[in-house]
Amino acid sequence: MASTTTTFRIGGDLEVRRLGLGAMHLSAEPADARTASLTLARQAVELGVTLIDTAHMYGWGANEELLAEALHPYPEDLLVATKVGIARSPSGKVRTDGRPKVLRHQVDEALRRLRVERVELLQLHRIDPETPLADQLGTLRELRDEGKVGRIGLSEVTVAELDRAREIVDIASVQNRYNLFDREHEPVLDACTAAGIAFLPWRPVAHGTSGERAEVAAVAAELGATATQVALAWLLDRSPVVLPIPSTTRTDHLEENVAADRLRLTRAQRDRLDGLAGEA
Repeated sequence: MASTTTTFRIGGDLEVRRLGLGAMHLSAEPADARTASLTLARQAVELGVTLIDTAHMYGWGANEELLAEALHPYPEDLLVATKVGIARSPSGKVRTDGRPKVLRHQVDEALRRLRVERVELLQLHRIDPETPLADQLGTLRELRDEGKVGRIGLSEVTVAELDRAREIVDIASVQNRYNLFDREHEPVLDACTAAGIAFLPWRPVAHGTSGERAEVAAVAAELGATATQVALAWLLDRSPVVLPIPSTTRTDHLEENVAADRLRLTRAQRDRLDGLAGEA
């Protein structure tokens, strides 16, 4: 099960460094926060990050625009993945919305904001229970066939939903909540591992708690690392399809996160960490 490789080919052909960056917490305002966010995004690329995850929902497009301002024209090896399928009504109510016209509009907006002709990895942020899955994924498949989308991913799905989705279109990635202490979606990860589908765990670190666990702290001390690095190293070791996307707004935390793929857990350390499931 262990993996020491630091890269993965999403969809079998798009190679990225397995440790990416979640852009959710990068603020576009006020001005000082925007400046700090631009700096951090650029530093991530300088540190070798080649996968950055954003979404239409993050600032309702402001996050995508921020990344374009920071990084466009993009380095050839950089993948900026985004998500669609969450909408906000005029009254401000947020809901899943997978209607074809909404998905098409959000993809067109992503292309404009990211300043690209094609989104190389487009993920359905949530399955809309009020719209047939075939309509949602059929629309994304059409967008792929039109050249606006390169690869299609899902977020927060069950094994059954993943199976149904794969009957409709090729699925390149799944983004579910998963970390050292929260393994609710273990079956989904196993399904992705078996199929060679990239698994992007969101909330890959149990913020504020990892360092409080004696076992994690002990392993960190043995490796001369931090608890956060141990949590990320465990994810990388869990399966070769795992691509953690920790989010941060601090440069020191970014450097700490990116360095985690240099850690190598021993089998004994991995076994001790494996035993922490369900302790969150």
